[in-house]
Amino acid sequence: MNVIWTAGRPLTRGEILEQSVDKSWKNNSVHILLNRLLAKGAIAEGGFARSGKSYGRLYEQQISGEEYYAENVFSVSADKLDMLFDALLKSKSVDRDLLDRFMEKIEAKKQSLD
Repeated sequence: MNVIWTAGRPLTRGEILEQSVDKSWKNNSVHILLNRLLAKGAIAEGGFARSGKSYGRLYEQQISGEEYYAENVFSVSADKLDMLFDALLKSKSVDRDLLDRFMEKIEAKKQSLD
């Protein structure tokens, strides 16, 4: 999914393989991976493109990276989400600027709920 998100356009199977770095799967497994992503609705077929001497399917995202990660975070219980938030706040990489940005987003969300 990272390859498709980064590209910002539909990709063929071959392009996905070419742009995949540090992958933990074999090239022959890409068909299985793409079918699973299609079944989950994370990607969709976006037409066809010339790939060498033949034509190949194009695959495009149906969910953004932000939506994907948000779904994963909110799939945990409220208690675990609270623990995650506490751990983030304790992190040394959280500075005043980041907290200000978080607060702006939280306040905007609060306003949209009213």
